[in-house]
Amino acid sequence: MFKDLVVVVTGGAQGIGKGIVLEYARNGANVVIADVNKELGQQLEKDLLVQGHSVLFAQTEVTKEQDIVSLMQKVVDHFGTIHILINNAGKFQHKSFYDVTLDEWNDMLQTNLTSVFLCSREAAKVMQANTNGGSIVSIASTRAEMSEPHTEAYAATKGGIVALTHALARSLGPDNITVNCISPGWIETGDYEQLSKNDHEQHLSGRVGVPADIAQACLYLTSPTNNFVTGINLTVDGGMTKKMMYEE
Repeated sequence: MFKDLVVVVTGGAQGIGKGIVLEYARNGANVVIADVNKELGQQLEKDLLVQGHSVLFAQTEVTKEQDIVSLMQKVVDHFGTIHILINNAGKFQHKSFYDVTLDEWNDMLQTNLTSVFLCSREAAKVMQANTNGGSIVSIASTRAEMSEPHTEAYAATKGGIVALTHALARSLGPDNITVNCISPGWIETGDYEQLSKNDHEQHLSGRVGVPADIAQACLYLTSPTNNFVTGINLTVDGGMTKKMMYEE
């Protein structure tokens, strides 16, 4: 279904982004790994090329507009066009609200939210020329709707992604570009075996999530046969946010 389609994944060298890259590669797509980490990006590119996949690593700092412009041009030069963009790059901050500096606040906004705007803008310029348009998916978070203390900057950026998603879906619809976002819950990117029974039982699904769960959601939202779904925020959290939790 994704054979020969060109997919750009920001933050694609590790964590959830790596899981997304692997899934699109397995499904025959031409995948671009855009990541600031050169060592991890080149290693993933090498591993996938050895396996016979079509992949390109492009070192990219998503806080820099020119890096994003250059990224999209590099993709077009290499693969000819862009069909799918996955805005995954981001960072997390857990710090007392009283101590967050303006520079830290602005850095979170630039990394997590402004990058989504810039990447979407530059990719959409390419997609609008495609016969069948394209698809954009941004990774938000369940923290856009619920919070723990001292995560204000992160929550604000993820809430912004949800709002930006439906705004872009409205604006880009005439160009046959669907725009959606995914709100992951607890997705373990470290040692899954170290999770406790209680960790898993917090979820209605009976388990903590893994990057492949988010990758599958990306495939659903970007399928060429699924262009009726646009403007939504798809929560993928094992039902955790639907479980009432009272202190006993």
